[in-house]
Amino acid sequence: MIGITDDNKLKRLIIVGDRVLIKPKDPTDRTNSGLYLPPTVQEKEQVQSGYVIKVGPGYPIPSPTEDEPWKEVEEKVKYMPLQAQEGDVALYLQRNAIDLQYEGEQYVIVPQGSILMLERLEDLS
Repeated sequence: MIGITDDNKLKRLIIVGDRVLIKPKDPTDRTNSGLYLPPTVQEKEQVQSGYVIKVGPGYPIPSPTEDEPWKEVEEKVKYMPLQAQEGDVALYLQRNAIDLQYEGEQYVIVPQGSILMLERLEDLS
């Protein structure tokens, strides 16, 4: 059995379909003016941000049908990749996120459609 370290513990996770694993940024418990917010108000925030950790393969694309139905066809699933990439900062809708805790860390799994905006460090031109 392979030992799991901090460096590779997330490598064994497989994100399915059009979903994205996000590590939420530390939620601020204060407003801009310095007032502390109770946890119930923080949970109702609709838009959150976090770092994209892993990305699913994308949307499955149906394979085209062959003109020769007698041929044996090996079904290879093709996917349309997602826009999100590992390392992006994502703004997402909290109501569609699924909270989970893995190896003592807090993460959320969000469908691609719930991501409103991505910030990528590399040049987009």
